[in-house]
Amino acid sequence: MSLFVRESGFYRRFFWLTLVIGMQNLISVGVNLSDNMMLGGYSETALSGVALANQIQFLLHMLVMGACEGLVIMSSRFWGAKRIDSIKQAASIGMRMSIALGVIMWLVVFFFPQEVLSLFTKDANVIAAGVEYLRIMCFSYIFFAVTSSLLATLRSVETVKIGFIVSLSTLVINIVLNYILIYGHLGFPELGVQGSAIATLTARILECIIVFFYIKRFDRKIGLALRDFLHIDRELFKQYIRVGSPILMSNAIWGLAMAVQTAILGHMGESAIAANSIANTIFQMVTVIIYASASATAVLIGKTIGEGMMDKIIAYAKTLQILYVFLGLATGVVLFLLKGPVLGFYSISEEAKTLAGHFMTVLSITVVGTAYQMPALTGIVRSGGDTRFVLYNDFIFMWLIVLPSSALCAFAFGLSPLIVFICLKSDQILKCFVAIVKVNRFKWIRSFSS
Repeated sequence: MSLFVRESGFYRRFFWLTLVIGMQNLISVGVNLSDNMMLGGYSETALSGVALANQIQFLLHMLVMGACEGLVIMSSRFWGAKRIDSIKQAASIGMRMSIALGVIMWLVVFFFPQEVLSLFTKDANVIAAGVEYLRIMCFSYIFFAVTSSLLATLRSVETVKIGFIVSLSTLVINIVLNYILIYGHLGFPELGVQGSAIATLTARILECIIVFFYIKRFDRKIGLALRDFLHIDRELFKQYIRVGSPILMSNAIWGLAMAVQTAILGHMGESAIAANSIANTIFQMVTVIIYASASATAVLIGKTIGEGMMDKIIAYAKTLQILYVFLGLATGVVLFLLKGPVLGFYSISEEAKTLAGHFMTVLSITVVGTAYQMPALTGIVRSGGDTRFVLYNDFIFMWLIVLPSSALCAFAFGLSPLIVFICLKSDQILKCFVAIVKVNRFKWIRSFSS
């Protein structure tokens, strides 16, 4: 059997979905990058405070995406089977889950911002800056949850251009308002981190309005209406819990693990916090295509299973794995070449800048592993129906290997932030060996009832 699928439609759909979702993700990351870079030019304390506050946003993002991924897996199968009413019901369930997560996170952050941020660092100035940002930013959580669930529903039926348009509008609004409000241009007061928070909140509200308008006026595939969100099919809800709960739990432990990683580096000084923020922001910017390939894979595999074309799944999975490796190698080269020019934009200490350069070098190597194992496990295996495996895999690697070893390096052995950072990212290579075996056994193709 040939290693590559001989079907032009497969490549066209995969690269189209990957490109558009990747551009959407790129612009979404650009929102954080604009905050990151403008505050980096404002002060290192402001940058560090907002970087820690954004760990809360990242955790919410992981939780909401967990709820949305369950929605996409189910809806893409229903799309393949042309079950439009079932897609509407899945959208209702996903929306309720997403909103519930947004409300819970808002309650915690609004009433206990200082307590939450003190988990990451003991630096009073950094915590104060983060609290200023969080008290405003937390009001965007519910809008983010609603927008994400609606875009996930549209993505499951291969409607992806609206996500790009929404993300682009958010980026433009955020950059303009950041310029005006952080530094006090055009007659507005200089608000610093509060200005950045107001800019992001405004952008989140407007993007939610745009998505509602698109669904009301232009969507013809699903025909979502408000009444579709007023009741839930109990049997479908049971299926969603069976399929989606392992994904939500996996994303939760991953999001918490990222927060713990930031806390470990955060207790190693302000320079380590700033360097980690810069390196990870650029990493997210460069790797959008990798994460987009996982989303595209989920839609393609799910739809193909829904269509009942099981004979195509094995060929698709083999070809996709090769494409992932090429994407990883290209991304690693780009990340390594970008580190010098990018760091020149930041007004930070030489220590932080040097650390950020070292962190980006490490990421340019580990990204090859990320590019293979992440879409292989979350794109192929999850959408095939085996949603529990990624949960177990992430828990073992992150909570039993990576975090304990990193904490020992940081606090017991007193090793440098660079060595600790290498430990924190080592799972991206180690998981590849698990992914190769799991994917190529092809025991992950399951129905919702299994």
